[in-house]
Amino acid sequence: MSVTVFKSFTHHLPGTLLALGLACGAAWAQATTPATVPTQTVQPRSVGAVVTLEGVIQPVRQSTVAAQASGRIATLVVKAGDKVRAGQLLATVDDRDASAGLQRSQAQVNQADAELRNAQANLDRVRDLQGKGFVSKAALDTAQTQREAAQALRDQASASARQSGIAQGFTRVTAPFDGWVLQTHAEAGELAVPGKPLLTLYAPLPLRAVVQVPASRTSAARSASQVRVLVDDGGGVVRSLVPAASMAVPSADPVSQTTEWRLELAAADSANLLPGQQVRVQFAQPHAAAASASPAAQRLLVAQSAVVRRGELSAVYVARGTGEQAGFNLRAVRLGADQGAEGIEVLAGLKAGEVVALDPLRASVAGARPTAPTTAPAAK
Repeated sequence: MSVTVFKSFTHHLPGTLLALGLACGAAWAQATTPATVPTQTVQPRSVGAVVTLEGVIQPVRQSTVAAQASGRIATLVVKAGDKVRAGQLLATVDDRDASAGLQRSQAQVNQADAELRNAQANLDRVRDLQGKGFVSKAALDTAQTQREAAQALRDQASASARQSGIAQGFTRVTAPFDGWVLQTHAEAGELAVPGKPLLTLYAPLPLRAVVQVPASRTSAARSASQVRVLVDDGGGVVRSLVPAASMAVPSADPVSQTTEWRLELAAADSANLLPGQQVRVQFAQPHAAAASASPAAQRLLVAQSAVVRRGELSAVYVARGTGEQAGFNLRAVRLGADQGAEGIEVLAGLKAGEVVALDPLRASVAGARPTAPTTAPAAK
């Protein structure tokens, strides 16, 4: 039996080895085939003027919570970074004084009730006696006045009790809306006084980008055809957000001579943003306006996909050689304004007519060769 199996194996062995060799050869040939990389010829182009300014993310709803009662802070039950709900307890102030005031007011209410009952009973007796002719009309008027005075005292005591109850409620500091604790300004044991900040809350949505526009750039910002907020997500990934609405505060800072612009962001764009995060804001003018202001507004542009970012380094792969000697060299560049779909402005490191790779990952592979270049920047 074993002899038969051995003969069958040796009979099929040459064909098996041949098939295996062909498969390995095909895989080796495919692996050694030079990768072709799409390229682009860098050329100067007319672009609209772009004003880029540094901005910051701010919450639209932000509140500094302070105590409305004086006393020692008994407890501070939240800390920075905690999520809170509207009405949730944030801190308590020592309420012994407020409780004593509430008890005093309640005692005054009880006293006023007793005096009111006595005055009402006296009025009823005098009215009965006056009906029988035993007392004069003046005595009835006096009893009526005493009853009204007792009623007024009772109302005053009730108002005082309500006021004491409200004052005691001020010793419990609660959240005004759903949000997050941004910062605490006091600790348990410190003295709380009306107006002294205890903590700062903010609502995670909506958010806005705030930028200070210098007076020299105000006209350019107002005439911009497109406003974009650029967010660096790390690793060289830059998101371009279009604000849902924009508004310039109608006043200027007397010291810095800047005007504050507030750019409201959509909820979907604000998902991964945090208050205080730095962003860039671009005010882009239309091509016609830029051409009228500067007829020679030519910029050397490169496609977004061609740029490699590693930390502070920005570089592109530049094609070199022809034929079998063709390949790519990595070259550092200095970038300028981001022109969106038209590309990124290159200030230094490239010359007009040079060819760059549109796929840096494939261009970094040994043996990669450029294809026929295009002349227009790739879409963003």
